[in-house]
Amino acid sequence: MADAQSLPADAPVPDEIVHSVLIDASAEKVFAVIREPGWFINDGEHREHEITTSGPVTHVVDPVHGSFQLAIEAHEPPNRVAFRWLGGGLGEISDAPNNTVEFVIDPAGTAARNRVRLTVRERGFAKLGLDEAVRRRNYEENLHGWQLELDLAKRLAENGRNGTGAPEAAEDAQE
Repeated sequence: MADAQSLPADAPVPDEIVHSVLIDASAEKVFAVIREPGWFINDGEHREHEITTSGPVTHVVDPVHGSFQLAIEAHEPPNRVAFRWLGGGLGEISDAPNNTVEFVIDPAGTAARNRVRLTVRERGFAKLGLDEAVRRRNYEENLHGWQLELDLAKRLAENGRNGTGAPEAAEDAQE
């Protein structure tokens, strides 16, 4: 688990990033945010994505960052979802090394207070066939990015997508 925002220059690139955040919301509300493939492609600002599925591969188009391919590895409402993803131009997801991003929701409150811990674990940096400098840059960008994305998940779960705190039908639905 890495706590720093960058690696020392002489340190090897770790294989995974792990970050957590406490959220004052139910597991169902948090799951409603994280279940959407690619919700985390956004630099900490919620944007609607164009999402299409072709067989096991989901294509996500972000208006700022472009096209990404993901496969849903696990979908266990309301506690866990995992995606395998190839983020950025190396070919088809089945043809290239890729990372796995897993989100786990654990209870962190009491019966009287809805509070959960959302943890993200991104694995696979070591198997990316890129040179060390590119792996390092990708790792450091994602290390910072996950803090932004978990903060966004917290805001969306606690305040709703409309920012009022009122639940919305999609957030209350459980798949």
